[in-house]
Amino acid sequence: MTDFDTLAVRAGIHRSQFNEHAEALYLTSSFVFENAAQAAARFSGEESGPVYSRYTNPTVDMLQERLAALEGAECCVATASGMSAILACVMCFTRNGDHIVASHGLFGATVQLLNNWLPRFGVTTSFVSPTDLSQWEAATKPNTRLLFLETPSNPLTEVSDIPALSRVARRAGALLVVDNCFCTPVLQRPVELGADVVIHSATKYLDGQGRVMGGAVLGRRDLIHEPLTTFLRNAGPTLSPFNAWVILKGLETLKLRMLAQSANALALAEWLEQHPGVERVLYPGLSSHPQYELARRQQASGGAIVSLIVKGGREGAWRVIDSTRLMSITANLGDVKTTITHPASTTHGRLSPAAREQAGIGEGLLRVAVGLEATLDLRQDLERGLDS
Repeated sequence: MTDFDTLAVRAGIHRSQFNEHAEALYLTSSFVFENAAQAAARFSGEESGPVYSRYTNPTVDMLQERLAALEGAECCVATASGMSAILACVMCFTRNGDHIVASHGLFGATVQLLNNWLPRFGVTTSFVSPTDLSQWEAATKPNTRLLFLETPSNPLTEVSDIPALSRVARRAGALLVVDNCFCTPVLQRPVELGADVVIHSATKYLDGQGRVMGGAVLGRRDLIHEPLTTFLRNAGPTLSPFNAWVILKGLETLKLRMLAQSANALALAEWLEQHPGVERVLYPGLSSHPQYELARRQQASGGAIVSLIVKGGREGAWRVIDSTRLMSITANLGDVKTTITHPASTTHGRLSPAAREQAGIGEGLLRVAVGLEATLDLRQDLERGLDS
């Protein structure tokens, strides 16, 4: 099977002796062995098979196989959340004395992890523009181990050149890590563009309905499987079988949702760009976007995230939010229900004012994660606050 549509509903299915049609949900903490010799072989790794659900569970295995197939990766290790996937990645691929070069256009919690927690373990990070290759080149050092980015970035939708950054990483002897949360494998497959590691917050579009938490790290099997599985075994940021099962169901409709939500986002972005209450719209599917041509080459569409800068700073932005009656005021994204948030006071609110300024997170910035509602209804919901 190679077609995305088929893989999304068929990849990774392993039926039990009951030959169930839907993927089985294995709600068990441990597994019984036939004898002491098999138990020893499973624990030592000489024999494959489930041991303990902290790091081996058949339902989680099915999710890992399906997501790897969709991303075009050899291996996937699922984790409890997107942030635990990022933590697992940096813990497995860096050590005391190492250095990371990261885009300053990252989710606020990722910046906090890199800035405030990793230095305690002797790992430092230099932040650079997601779109200026010369800054990435200049920031690399002999001890640089990772180049880390989101593309499109959160929340400014800046698009980074993955093939070019892959070449920078190769010259530096580092791994290129790409957070593919905004695009999913429907719109972008970073491994095919030169990334070594792909990160997902499965909480977002992969589930698609705001139900459960999950994360994933993907890449070559020799790079991912042993260190990440060992990290789960020893540290325990484990994806529950129930959450894995829910995300498996989400993957079945991922392409349908992503294409429909992206079409809605483009229509909304085009309308917002003409509204007098909006200073600027940031959406990779608009020709006004600084990386529009790159996005056309690298992505199947502009995605479902529309960011906009409204007039009036924080007061104006909060007025738009508070005037909505349909959109959900929440910082989550990737849901079929449209959400709206003010990044400077929510997702990036714990960053210093200087860090927010460097990342371009202004007081008038709003992020709209477009869902599946009628675009006319979404327009009217925003129009109420913008017109005021």
